Amino acid sequence: MHPAHQFPGHSGPLSLTFHSFPSTEIKLQRGNAKYKEDGTFLIPDLKLKHNILECLTQEIVRFKVYVTDKEFNSVGEALIAKHPCLSERGSITGYAGWKVSLKNKLAMYRTQLRKLGCPEVVVNSAKNKSAGQSAASGIKRPRRCEVNYCPPYPAGETDQSLESLRISLLLDIKKKNNRDVVRKKMERSFAYRRLEVVRDTPMVQDVKARWPALFDINEINAEFKRITTIPLQSRFLSQLDVVSAKLQKLFEKRGGQIGQRLLKMMEPVAQNEDDVDLGRECIIKALCVYLNEDPDNLVREFAAADEDYLQTSIEETTLGIYVVRSVLTNTAEDIGIVLEGQIVFQDLDNIALATAVLFGLIYALNLNYPPSLKYTFEVLQKLVMELEGSTLSKKVQLLKNRLCELDVFTNVT
Repeated sequence: MHPAHQFPGHSGPLSLTFHSFPSTEIKLQRGNAKYKEDGTFLIPDLKLKHNILECLTQEIVRFKVYVTDKEFNSVGEALIAKHPCLSERGSITGYAGWKVSLKNKLAMYRTQLRKLGCPEVVVNSAKNKSAGQSAASGIKRPRRCEVNYCPPYPAGETDQSLESLRISLLLDIKKKNNRDVVRKKMERSFAYRRLEVVRDTPMVQDVKARWPALFDINEINAEFKRITTIPLQSRFLSQLDVVSAKLQKLFEKRGGQIGQRLLKMMEPVAQNEDDVDLGRECIIKALCVYLNEDPDNLVREFAAADEDYLQTSIEETTLGIYVVRSVLTNTAEDIGIVLEGQIVFQDLDNIALATAVLFGLIYALNLNYPPSLKYTFEVLQKLVMELEGSTLSKKVQLLKNRLCELDVFTNVT
């Protein structure tokens, strides 16, 4: 099957074989042979159609239970590509009817999953809505290629057992040389913590009070991998390095006031070519400018002597990175992350690492991208981390096109 028919976050494509229904497989083989011979379409009887939809639904839910319209189109395209005899006469796409039937079938399957207590579906049930909300409003579903958005509890675990585990974690993190115990308990309690974050949307300070172990760089890396199945810090920094050279070329080509600003922002890179951390920092800030967003909304710098201004600014910050610089040497004395007016990380090594950790926190806490930086975070997600890059905003699609043009030009020359 064409790679476009793969679901985000998973390595394999959808299977379009029907081995669980041998008669269905035989009928489709005969139908395809007849179609190839004289172009005759197969009109499936009720049982055949039921079997096809049942198999497709079972296959889809291996990947996700909430499917986008584009993904339904991908399944429809794959179905008639594999079994052209199932194409619908008079349909522009050839699969419009199959798409509608599959949507209905998946909706009924979600109802069954809700009755069985599947957390990802239960969280969207009417009883979990606030007063005045309909069952269809505010659906909570994966938006950024989360593979384990709201997974089921481990076998044998209940709310009570996992709450006891959480309480024991509060004591475990106070002990020295206890990293392995904390890691195993955080892994075990992931589904419980994730349901809490997705369903209840707690304030950051409440999450920090209940799950203080989460606010550790190793645990943010682990939590991000639990959610997406890919590493955070190593992938973020390595992929940023991969695209940095091409981004720098784009910055150099940009004209006007923005172009002049970009050239000035990238000057430190030319003066300190061996400083990898500085280069990454400049690329991230320049990316904000290139996307017509203010880098100060992502990274704000303060003088070490101005503690009152620093505290006031932190309290007014919803999401961002702060840097405290020495007045004498201009070196960074502290780099940290602020969420909802609270410092959640301190003493990070550099801006690029802080950006990676902030990106991981957005996933771990199921936060929205801030409107003032939505394009920057979209680029970091879809072009740098390569998480669900099939649907892009116009601005990010234009950036991607220009990066691809650089590849073509390089290959030609």
